[in-house]
Amino acid sequence: MNNHQSALVLIDLQKESNFGLLNMEDVMKNAGQLIDACRQFDIPIIYTRQINRKDQAGLSKNEPLKADGTPYYYASHTENVEIFDEIKPRDEDIVIDKYRWSAFYETSLDLMLKSLGVNNLIIGGVVTDGCLMTSVFDAYFRDYHIHLIKDICSSSNEGSHMASLLIMANWVYNLEVYETPEFIKRLKDQPFQHWTCERPDSLPFTPETMRESYQHLQPRKEV
Repeated sequence: MNNHQSALVLIDLQKESNFGLLNMEDVMKNAGQLIDACRQFDIPIIYTRQINRKDQAGLSKNEPLKADGTPYYYASHTENVEIFDEIKPRDEDIVIDKYRWSAFYETSLDLMLKSLGVNNLIIGGVVTDGCLMTSVFDAYFRDYHIHLIKDICSSSNEGSHMASLLIMANWVYNLEVYETPEFIKRLKDQPFQHWTCERPDSLPFTPETMRESYQHLQPRKEV
């Protein structure tokens, strides 16, 4: 991987708390370590923010609303749309505001990545089965090489988290999956372990076997 053709994209690591996302303390710790490592190698940091306007303009159909008619999630007039203070952007970082789940849908993200000469997309964030997964598929369809850091991803329930990671692993053919420490090793040109997609539907699962299949998604290939 060429670090000079790479960028870190962090999906919606915002203060919104109404989802009940799992393991966010670990997500934030790992995200902070990854950000620090990318800064050491001058890899651009790009944050996305989901924004739902207070006046409902641009809202998705049937977006949940509070009794006063304002959005229940990511409301533009609340602090919930801001990035967590622990990892807040610096002046040189790029922040992409979006009004749909995918970070690529009618945003400037693709333009920014192309202007930076990015081929390798390092990505993670929330929610795994929504904004993250749709962004990964859209990145794949735009021919980016996807490096998914799975321990900075989270969803509101374990089943949807596992299922969405397995779906991405099965159908994003150039996907590489890492834990944060292993990806940092790669940045430092040290031996590392990761998971790669070897064939379509390489991790088939049923409701009864999903957890077993998910265990095979652990980093296993040393390079």
